[in-house]
Amino acid sequence: MTEGLEDYMLPCLNKQLFGIECLGCGIQRATALVFKGEFIAAFKTYPAIYSLIILILFLLFNLVVKVKYSTPIKIVLIATNVLIIVLSYGIKMNKYF
Repeated sequence: MTEGLEDYMLPCLNKQLFGIECLGCGIQRATALVFKGEFIAAFKTYPAIYSLIILILFLLFNLVVKVKYSTPIKIVLIATNVLIIVLSYGIKMNKYF
């Protein structure tokens, strides 16, 4: 099912033009790794992959079942994702400086 998935991944325009990865670099590979069952490799590729999956699942669940305190939950989940993405990007970019 996922063998040829890598053939359809979009290249990072930021990396092609400037030679520096963007905040989203790795999310496609991490998603493919999750589908393949390689969970640790997915986390190492893109550390925010699991918190993003939780956020997406909550947003989809909230479309079907209205959660009472959905707004604060969304804010916390989004803030957590932003924090993880920015911190992991900073750690990743540390090798360039």
